[in-house]
Amino acid sequence: MAVTVLTHPLIQHKLTILRDIDTGVKIFREVVGEISMLMCYEAMRDLPLEEIKVMTPVAEANSMALAGKKLALVPILRAGLGMVDGILSLIPSAKVAHIGLYRDPETLQPVEYYCKMPPDIADRDCFILDPMLATGGTAAEAARFLKDAGARSIKLLTILSAPPGVDKMESSHPDVEIITCAVDGHLNNHGYIVPGLGDAGDRIFGTK
Repeated sequence: MAVTVLTHPLIQHKLTILRDIDTGVKIFREVVGEISMLMCYEAMRDLPLEEIKVMTPVAEANSMALAGKKLALVPILRAGLGMVDGILSLIPSAKVAHIGLYRDPETLQPVEYYCKMPPDIADRDCFILDPMLATGGTAAEAARFLKDAGARSIKLLTILSAPPGVDKMESSHPDVEIITCAVDGHLNNHGYIVPGLGDAGDRIFGTK
């Protein structure tokens, strides 16, 4: 399994803003979108291109364009929704699936409550979106849902990761590439990433 940690200075600077307890909801939400947009460059690095002809104001040119590959963004509700708009601003034609999972606070196991995908999900390159990869349970379940629906190409975009989550994905779905901005030290007794940035969903939506 490939794990790509994005060390670009802009991404690392914006990650520091997300970590800061004094960052308010508005800025937190905006920066999540900005980081997601920057992550998109790495996640889409292997999209196929084709050569087309276009007429410039000066002459005809041979130029490159995306080869029509179908894409699907798959945010894990609810925190994953914060990553969607940044990527859609670059690839507006991508379809958006939704997987509703929450982590039981007692068992830390994922619980499904919603799943809606495009009918042609098996023909699309799928990008699971979740700001946090902590225990890895929800991401692993999301990958399983996609595979059960026939998806063959899956990547996981997560802003912050912890070793248990990376290990869980490696053991459950070694074919799913993880693209993240940092891998923190460990999880605390409540399953939160340490030092982390708190509960991403609460901080995006202002619910805590």
